[in-house]
Amino acid sequence: MSAIQVIIKHQGRKYEVELDPTSTGETFKFQLYSLTGVEPDRQKILVKGGQLKDDTDLSKLGAKPGQTFIMMGTPSTGGGIPELVQPKEKMKFVEDMTEAEAAKSEGATPAGLQNLGNTCYMNSALQTLRAVPELQDELLKYSGNNAGSSRGFDPSQFGLPGVGSSSIDLASSLRDLYKQMSETQEGFPPLMFLHALRTVYPQFAERSKTGHGFAQQDAEEAWTQILSQLRIKLKLKDALEANSSTSHEAKAAEDTSFIDKYLAGRFSSILSLTDPGAPPEHSEEPIRAEDAFLKLDCHIDLTTNHLHDGILAGLSEKIQKHSPSLGRDAEYTKTSRISRLPKYLTVHFVRFYWKKDIRKKAKIMRKVTFSTELDVVEFCTEDLRKQLIPVRDKVREIRKDEEDESRARKRQRLAHKQEEDRAADALKAKGPADENTLMNDKAAEGKGDDKEMKDAVYKTDAEYDGERAASLLAARKELFSLIDPHLAADEGSNQSGLYELRGVVTHQGASADSGHYTSYVKKQGAKGPDGKRKEEDGKWWWFNDDKVSEVEAEKIETLSGGGESHSALILLYRAIDLPNAEEVEN
Repeated sequence: MSAIQVIIKHQGRKYEVELDPTSTGETFKFQLYSLTGVEPDRQKILVKGGQLKDDTDLSKLGAKPGQTFIMMGTPSTGGGIPELVQPKEKMKFVEDMTEAEAAKSEGATPAGLQNLGNTCYMNSALQTLRAVPELQDELLKYSGNNAGSSRGFDPSQFGLPGVGSSSIDLASSLRDLYKQMSETQEGFPPLMFLHALRTVYPQFAERSKTGHGFAQQDAEEAWTQILSQLRIKLKLKDALEANSSTSHEAKAAEDTSFIDKYLAGRFSSILSLTDPGAPPEHSEEPIRAEDAFLKLDCHIDLTTNHLHDGILAGLSEKIQKHSPSLGRDAEYTKTSRISRLPKYLTVHFVRFYWKKDIRKKAKIMRKVTFSTELDVVEFCTEDLRKQLIPVRDKVREIRKDEEDESRARKRQRLAHKQEEDRAADALKAKGPADENTLMNDKAAEGKGDDKEMKDAVYKTDAEYDGERAASLLAARKELFSLIDPHLAADEGSNQSGLYELRGVVTHQGASADSGHYTSYVKKQGAKGPDGKRKEEDGKWWWFNDDKVSEVEAEKIETLSGGGESHSALILLYRAIDLPNAEEVEN
């Protein structure tokens, strides 16, 4: 069947198009896209019987040579056919890439870690810790070396010390491991790091009671010990090179650790005598202290249902110590509040406890829910709350305004579609009509718009986007002005009190000495040409030793516990993004 020459009228212009009766509506729309720049999913083509559908058989339209069709719709960019530009970089196909290049390509599956015999506890901790990009950047700058790391090491023994712990540098082993992982998509054997971990901390070289291989360990203990070593090793070069006016300031700068800057917070605590046996009139001056912390503990008892409950319980603890005023051991209560929030916050579910009758660490199975966004303002000191609350509340206000704008935009699109559907229905009822009648009844096309209705005026996408960009910029400028200057100067701190979940270490089983550990890490958006990351798709990577798979966000909601199935043991939160000075100025 030969092609038919028809006329398409769109926004006051006429296009002569060849309509192939053997093709479908979708193909015809792509023809019009090349002429008008209007994407196929934004086109409304009025034909006898309604609108042209993608799967419509064009032979059934009964089109005649010279017949006119009306098309409505505007390009999403508002500017016609996009300009074709030559790509800055030559396209390279995956099959032509080296293994390292493929591992760094967009959408590549990250490397897993092989289980070297009950080492899932270490693998899960390392994969979650790798979700801190600042740590990877800092490790690349680290120049420490493992003296003798290539000798005295017997892979078959997986860590029987051939050199002293003073010769082993855990930070350089982690640096090398992460670099090797970045260059492959296969399961990588972390032999050297395991050797370093077991040499520096012999507890992880404990043999299994069965006599076969090494014992299972606690992922939280591995996490804490790794951070402790990094805290000692990773000193910030910027701080070391800072101009200090006094030797005291120079020493303070030298002692600045990467971990203290990005992953450690501070407690302000009060220790008060609360012994029930103390005389009513007896009083003792409370002891005030400042302490650093690497994690918040979520204590679990019969009343704990949510992460919030457990953290709050963990900020108050009973302590037995000698009372100088009573002359005996007495009960004290230590109440802590957070005086500094790190950019990355670790939360530990205290699920394991020592059970005397079975002489092992048993697991608390209780279900404790947690959210992907955590508000910790309530756990902070009064001074810190005053700094955080204005920023937190403004963030929530901006989010609400964006949601309201999105709903309004959806309502307009729905109303617009209903108007177009009514127009198509009226056309169908009238039957064939000449072009002038159709134009008078259905569309008085103006410049830049699909059509102009008598009783309603609709904003274009370009107008909406322009208004939204201006509104968002104004809101972010206001938000930036609310950030406390002292918090803004502390680059590694949280300035809003709000965190988003980035990683989860889980445990499956009934005790810490058995079972299996895995981890979940939220996928990052791909990097654009400007170096900035694109919007995330909300999915997560599941690291099950050397097996790595993609899972939906709903999977994270199933990790609250309640049995021997996978339950969260460690949560890694990151401070939500806030505008900076450069972003606001530009």
